[in-house]
Amino acid sequence: MLGTAPPADDLFLSKEELLDKGALILADGNAQYDAPKPSFYHADKGVRLYAGDALQLLQQCRSEAFDLIFADPPYFLSDGGITCHAGQMVSVDKGQWDAARSFHEVHDFNVQWLRECRRVLKPNGTIFVSGTHHNIYSVGFAMQQLGYAILNDIAWFKVNPPPNLSCRYFTHATETVLWAKKDKKAKHYFDYETMKSIGDPAPGKQMLSLWRIQPPKPWEKRYGKHPTQKPEELLMRIVQAASKPGDLVLDPFCGSGTTGVAAVRLGRRFVGFEIEEDFTAVAVARLRDDIAYR
Repeated sequence: MLGTAPPADDLFLSKEELLDKGALILADGNAQYDAPKPSFYHADKGVRLYAGDALQLLQQCRSEAFDLIFADPPYFLSDGGITCHAGQMVSVDKGQWDAARSFHEVHDFNVQWLRECRRVLKPNGTIFVSGTHHNIYSVGFAMQQLGYAILNDIAWFKVNPPPNLSCRYFTHATETVLWAKKDKKAKHYFDYETMKSIGDPAPGKQMLSLWRIQPPKPWEKRYGKHPTQKPEELLMRIVQAASKPGDLVLDPFCGSGTTGVAAVRLGRRFVGFEIEEDFTAVAVARLRDDIAYR
């Protein structure tokens, strides 16, 4: 059942609570504050998608609200360069949200959103963060600075990667996915038996931290394209491995909504944040149709 307005106080702090924690500053003391309203909400499935800045929305969330977080933060690679996609040379300018920044700016940003993610994660919850060599080392360092305990550095092997055009280095064929819990003492959940039954490289074998997964299929992009869209198989594996049915999953950089699709299919509740209007529209369309199909 589609709903018009979910209860805000179960996820977001009130105006008074935000003022107390210093996350909300009012210029005249009389300014109005309205809790975020979702662009998409499905009451029965527990799915919400919010259009807005990830850091601002995270700061408004209640502490210890989420069982699992998956994040694919900006890579900050949009600097006017070119790459190869589907056999064609294309620009790497993805938009202002991915505009190139200095290392210190990038790391400061990673510390800020990871700090908030740690606050909103339940005591035994875990977080997965995906990235390339351009950003993932800052993410890993920030995690250690903030007190996370890293469980795995998973290498997602893209079975058919695009070629490198310069021919001056090895072709990039992997992305790293860091999996971490809040601290060393946290007792995190891991569906070991299901992961073993899926198997990678073979069913019945312990799943390795090297995952052979194809890039997104063409039909996964039928609602519109996202430049860093992840394959549904990758998110299905992550959500199934580290959460239980009914758990609440967050994706603060929701993009085209792949995490939400995986959560719905596996019976998890979902909250997504996305700053770009075009990608929000794609995610809404995907989630609406996937829910209707089920």
